[in-house]
Amino acid sequence: MSGVDRVTRVAVVGGGRAAEHDVSLASAAAVAEGLRAAREQFDVVPLTVGRDGVWRDEELRPLGLAGAVRVLQSCDVAFPALHGTLGEDGTLAALCELAEVPYVGSGTAAGAAAMDKWVTKLVAEAVGVRTARGRLLRAGEDPGSWTGPVVVKPVTAGSSLGVSLVRDPADLPAALAVASAFDERVLVEEFVVGREVCVAVLGRADGSRTVAPVEEVLRDGVFDHEAKYSGRARFVLPAVLDEAVHAALVAAALRVHDALGCRGLVRLDFFLPSDGEEGVVLNEVNSTPGLTEHSAAPLMFAAAGVPHPELLAGLVHDALATPRSWTAEPLGWAG
Repeated sequence: MSGVDRVTRVAVVGGGRAAEHDVSLASAAAVAEGLRAAREQFDVVPLTVGRDGVWRDEELRPLGLAGAVRVLQSCDVAFPALHGTLGEDGTLAALCELAEVPYVGSGTAAGAAAMDKWVTKLVAEAVGVRTARGRLLRAGEDPGSWTGPVVVKPVTAGSSLGVSLVRDPADLPAALAVASAFDERVLVEEFVVGREVCVAVLGRADGSRTVAPVEEVLRDGVFDHEAKYSGRARFVLPAVLDEAVHAALVAAALRVHDALGCRGLVRLDFFLPSDGEEGVVLNEVNSTPGLTEHSAAPLMFAAAGVPHPELLAGLVHDALATPRSWTAEPLGWAG
């Protein structure tokens, strides 16, 4: 089932019901354009999930969920470009698994765990990767006392939506209210002073992992939604790092990546603290990062000599080569 031998039919899914709907539409459009520009033969079948949850075809005609599943099953592989809840969090992977359609990216459990910032912290700490000290709160719960600036964020929202840097305790209730609009669970973390860097990992079907050149985000405060998408953010690629720090970053990224069970293209964001403590601090994991030609993870691989269309084509081929539960040999009984 290879694009070299015949046309490979790829369902590219964008949109979604999450607040990242527009970001997802941009990713899906870029994936479709990139696959069409690849040197191989791909028949791209765009599917869009509306903010109302209705699946639609390329002409935006409603399909309904059953109709969407039939379209997915008519394709060789699905390429999810959904960001946020009801997509990146493992739900679309689960739908593909139930429909027995190969798909690009992380599986159901990995997507759910990576989307949940609290679970990600627990996993990272369990494998020896430091995270910022923080507290999990539910809506209306007393945050207690705190010293120094904190970052308030929804547990499951993406694209830095609902994220606030709070320097004055009097501003904390408002920040909690903003975050609670996206998720009933809110994470309050210490603000880590230092450099912010991103590591892109490509998990291959054969179990190997490739790490792209590291990118540094030049930030003043917190890298929130406005900073990410206003066009005013500045980046250094490749980041200027000494050999020991680079090695520590790569090792930490791979430990978290593997512990979560991620596949495909993943971006892991870290801090290099300037508090004098050694080591790196994990911020969060994006199991479905931005997929446009100008998004961070594709840019990092472009810096490694992998053009955008080639990166996307490789993701499709790896999805087709990845063993799936419905194709596995049944377990035999011993004895």
